[in-house]
Amino acid sequence: MKKPRYLVFDAESVADGELVSRLKYPDLKLPADEAVARYRAELIQEYGNDFIPYTYQLPISIAIAKVAADFQMLDLVVLDEPEFRPHVIAENFWRGWEAYEHPALVSFNGRTFDLPLLELAAFRFGLSIPGWFNVKDVSYQQHRNRFNLGSHIDLQELLTNFGATRFSGGLNLAANLLGKPGKMDVQGAMVQDMYDAGQLADINGYCCCDVLDTYFVFLRSRVLLGEIDLDREHELVAQTRKWIETAAMTTPAYRHYLDRWGDWTNPWESDHD
Repeated sequence: MKKPRYLVFDAESVADGELVSRLKYPDLKLPADEAVARYRAELIQEYGNDFIPYTYQLPISIAIAKVAADFQMLDLVVLDEPEFRPHVIAENFWRGWEAYEHPALVSFNGRTFDLPLLELAAFRFGLSIPGWFNVKDVSYQQHRNRFNLGSHIDLQELLTNFGATRFSGGLNLAANLLGKPGKMDVQGAMVQDMYDAGQLADINGYCCCDVLDTYFVFLRSRVLLGEIDLDREHELVAQTRKWIETAAMTTPAYRHYLDRWGDWTNPWESDHD
């Protein structure tokens, strides 16, 4: 049986209202929901968006695609479903990475959000992850080293030469270049309101679809690096579509993903039409 060599993942999070109340408004003693609402309003006024910094947030959904060394997607799972407890999600993420013997993590902009969120969650919940914090190794072998692509492949960093340019459009653009759905009815900024409304299943579905987009972008990045050719990429995409079709029988988010599915237009073939 194939083992995962890569874990393609995405995390969704919400504000810890009690923490926001205690640190931002200590004299007002605001209820958690009021503290979050007030902080968001202040962020809108000052910065034009209401996304609360990850340091005040908790992970409430993580989806992971397990990918073999030959880049086949073996499975796509979510952590701690249906409870979605932040401390269990964080523990399952790090213990899974250890259990699979440190596969490379694959994300889109995970360097600046998803991984710091999960590292801080480990700190907060008292989790020991010395395998990840291998700070006694030489710098280029440390898993957290920005340029150690054997430990973490941030696809945004790859496409921008480690931040030399700004990737305007994000994952949504990268996925659409390949004909894949990208952002559909849910945006990251909506997660807090969806969580407050009890729409955990919808958040989870959104997270899974982001992972699918990330996986397809990952495959094209392997073409870019010469690790697979286009024919192999097309085979892997076709295999994954069959997996999605089966999963869509029980998961509405995957049905919606297939409704928006598109195939990449090969310009080389178009030239001969």
